[in-house]
Amino acid sequence: MAYDEGLAERIRQHLSTVSGVAEKRMFGGIAFLHQGNMAVGVTGGDLMVRVGPDAADAALARPGARISDMGGRRMRGWVVVAGSAVAEDEALGAWIDEGRAFAASLPPK
Repeated sequence: MAYDEGLAERIRQHLSTVSGVAEKRMFGGIAFLHQGNMAVGVTGGDLMVRVGPDAADAALARPGARISDMGGRRMRGWVVVAGSAVAEDEALGAWIDEGRAFAASLPPK
């Protein structure tokens, strides 16, 4: 499955000054890891965000967010945000920062 390279580039730009960030092809798209833990990714034209189990319900209440599932299995603590909901840099940045903050709260891999 192809992924939105333009969205991936916008994520790269947002994270360009953050140390400890790496990219990895995953889930048929691309993932951005902070200290080895996935923070955000691009799958198709959408943004995948690791918000953690405690923040998932609040994240799902935000515009464009839906439950993340892989092969029919719900991924607890993850949401997928429609590409149209992150068309503005401010909205995208807020999601990226949330995903990175959660990844940073985990032990480095």
